[in-house]
Amino acid sequence: MKDLQQEMEQLDDITEEALPTIEEQKKIVAELKKLEVEGKLTPEVMETYFGKFYTEENQTQH
Repeated sequence: MKDLQQEMEQLDDITEEALPTIEEQKKIVAELKKLEVEGKLTPEVMETYFGKFYTEENQTQH
């Protein structure tokens, strides 16, 4: 039971990252499509847009 309590306390320490607005999402999609057409869409580029929504344990945070 203590393990569960510790995990819950750790989760409380994680700040949520606000999701982009619909308009911001549309701009992101347009930029990613442009980069894809140019052949410049790399995992590093994707990480700049979406990396902040994942913790080190690779769990989504939003």
